[in-house]
Amino acid sequence: MTASRQASNVQPLFVNLAPGPMGRRFVVHHTPPSALPRALIVYAHPFAEEMNKSRRMAALQSRALAAAGYAVLQIDLLGCGDSEGDFGDATWSGWVDDVVSACAWLRRQHGAEGRPAHAMPLWIWGLRVGCLLATQAALQTRDVAGLLLWQPTVSGKTALQQFLRLKTAAEMLSGQARGSTAELRQRLLGGESVDVAGYTVAPALASGMEAAALQPPVSPTQIIWLEQASGENASLSPASALAVQRWQQSGCTVHTHAVVGPAFWQTTEIEDAPAWIEGTLAALAAIPIDPPATAYGQRPATEPVAT
Repeated sequence: MTASRQASNVQPLFVNLAPGPMGRRFVVHHTPPSALPRALIVYAHPFAEEMNKSRRMAALQSRALAAAGYAVLQIDLLGCGDSEGDFGDATWSGWVDDVVSACAWLRRQHGAEGRPAHAMPLWIWGLRVGCLLATQAALQTRDVAGLLLWQPTVSGKTALQQFLRLKTAAEMLSGQARGSTAELRQRLLGGESVDVAGYTVAPALASGMEAAALQPPVSPTQIIWLEQASGENASLSPASALAVQRWQQSGCTVHTHAVVGPAFWQTTEIEDAPAWIEGTLAALAAIPIDPPATAYGQRPATEPVAT
């Protein structure tokens, strides 16, 4: 363990991020050895069981980022982990609001409110469905310097369909098939909650997730896109490459990295994937943080286009 890693601090705590009786969220605040962080990073976790599978990797990455000089906030969204509420209480808009509030909280903790955006850049880091949340939260947050996207889910509708298939597959294996994925979706659209793999999905969560898509931001910004790959000639999938092209055409600077290692968010056993940690640190270190960050929702006079 290095001296800088020893000097970094990990603080788990409950904070009030939303009004009402279910407003408390459990967060883990990672602070760097230096008094002034290089940047602030808020983590948006993935959906349902993928959150649990990836919890260790998220913690390892957060600690490594803190040791490298970044301040990181992990948050359990409403109804997830140790936060208030049950999963069935969650709504998509509520989750987006949680990420927005987490960004504001982290800025306050580090005295970033009122400072120029370039003085302490803010990044939002998402994993899988968390990338959809990160993108939508960035539209509601001032001066987001960039997005760190791990294995982005391009379509919320597709992700929801895949999740609902877990229920129909389990029923088929047990010989008690009761309906198709389409029928489950209709029940949700009709205002009925459904239970899938131990998680109660409310209509307000399903409808928001289904409408979410990984669209380019309103204005150009820095994007780090990491995706799992295998083999010596690792590259992004064709679907991801097409999505990256659209983001570049919108004016974003997209830094893509194919990472060789396990898909830790879905493996049977909890696995470490050091290549993700190393790739993330290298990608962030390669981006200059001194120039003023571009506001996520505002277009600058000159729009850089990645080549």
